[in-house]
Amino acid sequence: MTGEALPKLLIVEDDQGLQRQLRWAYEGYQVFCASTRAEAIDILRAEEPAVVTLDLGLPPDPDGTSEGFAALAEILTLKPDTKVIVASGHGARDSALQAIAGGAWDFYQKPVDIDTLGLIVSRAFHVHALEQENVRLARRAAADAPALGRMISAAPEMLKVTQMIERVAPADVSVMLLGASGTGKELLARGLHDASPRKDEAFIAINCAAIPETLLESELFGHEKGAFTGAVKTTQGKIEQAQGGTLFLDEVGDIPLPLQVKLLRFIQERVIERVGGRQPIPVDTRIVCATHQNLEDMIAQGSFREDLYYRLAEIVVRIPSLSERPGDAVLLAKHFLTRFADEMKRPVTGYSADALAALDGWGWPGNVRELENRVKRAVIMADGKHVTAADLDLTAAEPTEETILNLKAVREAADRVAISRAIARTEGNITGAAKVLGISRPTLYDLLKSYDIQA
Repeated sequence: MTGEALPKLLIVEDDQGLQRQLRWAYEGYQVFCASTRAEAIDILRAEEPAVVTLDLGLPPDPDGTSEGFAALAEILTLKPDTKVIVASGHGARDSALQAIAGGAWDFYQKPVDIDTLGLIVSRAFHVHALEQENVRLARRAAADAPALGRMISAAPEMLKVTQMIERVAPADVSVMLLGASGTGKELLARGLHDASPRKDEAFIAINCAAIPETLLESELFGHEKGAFTGAVKTTQGKIEQAQGGTLFLDEVGDIPLPLQVKLLRFIQERVIERVGGRQPIPVDTRIVCATHQNLEDMIAQGSFREDLYYRLAEIVVRIPSLSERPGDAVLLAKHFLTRFADEMKRPVTGYSADALAALDGWGWPGNVRELENRVKRAVIMADGKHVTAADLDLTAAEPTEETILNLKAVREAADRVAISRAIARTEGNITGAAKVLGISRPTLYDLLKSYDIQA
């Protein structure tokens, strides 16, 4: 393997003789040895080995397994893709199976058969390499894929969401979109409808939180003439209007319990009765719902029906917040600026440097809705051709702390964010992005290749 780094293998074993035996048994690997959990974690942080062989009997509990299980959990927390192979003594198969359940990749039995263990280790390295290649290919496919509908994003996190929605769109299943307010749930629901076989029929949306509880049943199910005071004619509800198409229930967590029962009956039987009516009306519609609330907590508290949750959540899609999508704030801000400047006939053409820095540094608690409102106000308030940070009423936010593996991981994460933001600012211009980053074009190309980032 001339000119190429050897794969890294960590052996965690407190028996020094066996440790030496294992060290010399492996050719073609860069081998590291540890006798304790602390030593193993130090080496894991520094070297990031792909494969670890782990004896569960480590000091200060060499005759038990508590320290070994603690080491296994800590390794997988810090580096979840690590292939951990645990040692199992005679009669200790239950411990090995427990380790597998806890995330270990495989186990070997003591006394050690070097040839058998060598095959297990070799296979672990092979699987790890395949998984890493799959991650790279998936990241590249996400970057190359067209955005769903009118969704504007270059962040892999959001592109994965749109790919998942495109994948489930042809299947006639209920979909639940989970995400904070302002993350684009209705836009994604419309994209799902447009990508489905129901695209030529109606897309009907209703915000369950915006309608008083006393009127929500009538809005959903419709009512017959004379059903209540003011019901001067028979009116179809949103469910009936969505016949053949898609019904989007936004903020589904705000539906009151009595109405949840009626909604559950419709989902199960696909028939409704209007308020004041007795005639069952069959309706064929696909349900897509969304909420920012934690429905599982609401189920535990008794404010949301568990059976309705499982009917609505056949597929669950979690939508990242704007702060979790590096570079998207600037991309979206440029889109909104162009749109509002055109709509309001304002001579605004771009952002000042301090505005771009503020857009990147802000935490966006209100997500895309907050960004849209700030840009609209800034376009109105701007004195010149460029929107400033003051026009946006923004100042750069302090970075947040994250759980990290090592300094290399911190640098890589920071590089990815900085490169994504620079590319977003320069709209994919590599020369401009390199200038923003203060590096040469060849250096930026090397970083793009190293981190597998698509410009």
